[in-house]
Amino acid sequence: KVEFGGGLELLFDNQRSHKLTLPARVPLDNSTSSPPSSPPSPQNNEYEGETKPVDVAYLVHWLRHHLLKERAELFMEGDTVRPGILVLINDTDWELEGEGEYVIKNGDEVVFISTLHGG
Repeated sequence: KVEFGGGLELLFDNQRSHKLTLPARVPLDNSTSSPPSSPPSPQNNEYEGETKPVDVAYLVHWLRHHLLKERAELFMEGDTVRPGILVLINDTDWELEGEGEYVIKNGDEVVFISTLHGG
């Protein structure tokens, strides 16, 4: 489950909560355009080297490419969320969980909250 708050939901079609299904393994470069080309097998040792378990870094890229409706620069800077966005993984600051390297498990809840406000 992914949730947005503090105004970020406006960038995601004004929808605050999303239930997502993500693949268990994803490309190392966080590419979200297509799944890995071949399934894992004992004969295909390269598969493990070309992919990684799904993590929050991949989730951020997936959200940008599949759910974000406008103004990507307000959500991401470089390869991560922009400064001023608080990320909580199961109600814990993502900095305590390894940030983008946190491996997502079934049932996890990731919340993105903007702490930046105009004035």
